[in-house]
Amino acid sequence: MKKGSEHEVIIQEYEFPNKGIAYIEDRKVTIKGAFAGQKVRIRITKAKNGKAEGRLLEVLEKSPQETAEPVCKHFGQCGGCTYQTFPYETQLQIKADQVRRLIDQVCPEYTWEGIIGSPVVEGYRNKMEFSFGDEYKDGPLALGLHKKGSFYDLVTVTDCKIVDSDYNQVLACTLEHFAERGIPYFKKMSHEGSLRHLVVRQTARSKDMLINLVVSSQIAGKTAEGVGTADEDASRSAQQPESCMAVTCEQIEKYLDTAGWLRKLQTLNLHGRIAGVLLTVNDGLADVVQSDATYLLYGQDYIYEEILGLKFRITPFSFFQTNSLGAEVLYEKAREYVGNIDNQVVFDLYSGTGTIAQMLAPVAKKVVGVEIIEEAVESARDNAVLNHLDNCEFIAGDVMKVLDGLTELPDMIVLDPPRDGIHPKALNKIIRYGVKRMVYISCKPTSLARDLVTLQAEGYRVEKVCCVDMFPGTANVETVVLLSQQKPDDTIEIDLDLDELDATSAELKATY
Repeated sequence: MKKGSEHEVIIQEYEFPNKGIAYIEDRKVTIKGAFAGQKVRIRITKAKNGKAEGRLLEVLEKSPQETAEPVCKHFGQCGGCTYQTFPYETQLQIKADQVRRLIDQVCPEYTWEGIIGSPVVEGYRNKMEFSFGDEYKDGPLALGLHKKGSFYDLVTVTDCKIVDSDYNQVLACTLEHFAERGIPYFKKMSHEGSLRHLVVRQTARSKDMLINLVVSSQIAGKTAEGVGTADEDASRSAQQPESCMAVTCEQIEKYLDTAGWLRKLQTLNLHGRIAGVLLTVNDGLADVVQSDATYLLYGQDYIYEEILGLKFRITPFSFFQTNSLGAEVLYEKAREYVGNIDNQVVFDLYSGTGTIAQMLAPVAKKVVGVEIIEEAVESARDNAVLNHLDNCEFIAGDVMKVLDGLTELPDMIVLDPPRDGIHPKALNKIIRYGVKRMVYISCKPTSLARDLVTLQAEGYRVEKVCCVDMFPGTANVETVVLLSQQKPDDTIEIDLDLDELDATSAELKATY
């Protein structure tokens, strides 16, 4: 087996996240995007040190478990929702099996509570980040999601099934407007062009929408003066765009004809209402949504979502669980694991916008939330006031550093870290509090398994584990774990190959 060689193989196993396992000449080969039971054609991309990786070229035969027809017409092209050919119950079983295998590697005894499905399996997302680009090099303007396996090419997803149909109408209207205007998209390599992202949020119950158009400050030519017909704009867009730090919001709006775009949006027959439309200028080089300046074009810059009887104000850059109804299931399970906290101080570490903290505040003496993203902390404070909660304190900062300055001691700790888990130094400080119980909520089970090794080695026992599916149609899943302090005479033995787990560092991004 050599790098570049092609093979037909049967996928024998399936590991998180989205990795199929085959064997060639008794060597393990990992193939991203392949499922157990499939017969596939692959090309070897890496082969050294007894391990190999392959690229999926073609599925020759489906897995016997693939008995469902994809509900989305973009399936196969779009890089999302890879589980669509599996019935939902099978999706749940696949996710549960993957997580349980990981936990079994590191935990000798615990109660496995299975997986809880999402209350809705279609139209469940409350936020989408669509990208501007093209479907192929030098092709017409596209607006949607990345093609499967591609960093550059897009699929215009006019019938995405994980969002309400309102999203698809807004996307189609936006694409049509800017294509007619001949406005160029921002190219990742040359850093030229204007259109970058379209971020759409919608509440689960009221269906209120918040629409944010993200562009660079570049406009074709030195100013926006004289912007007129589509033909003129198309000609102008072919010129060398200039990063116009002196360009005003009004000039950018005129160049984009945002007034015309707004008129078209307001004619759409939507389930909900458009609560607000914003324009964000982002001249950063990274392909992420961020703001150098944000302007309100219409309405208001916030919407309200309700979770378990509490109200949360969501702004354009708020950090919030993307499945509102699924979040209620997740937080109910977390609250169940937390148990009786009457007259207790709870630390909610990696608290995001404070959703978990505010769920616990009514039954706790006090809740202290710590989050590294300042805007998320500001939102948490605002939402606590909105919900008339006066026993919540939210602190902005790195958990690893903030804990050194806290004099108050917790009785209970809730952990909800970003995907990469908890930094080892932060985890050691958390352990030193010696609380009797902790609840760990994880969106990446490999990171969770790694952290559980440390927690158990330092005197904690895994009591219960439950998965909650927040992302139907995809490989992702949330896991909730209840840990308790062991008695002095308790011992555990763990046999673990750390190479099988993801040991990357943590706290790189905001939590949710």
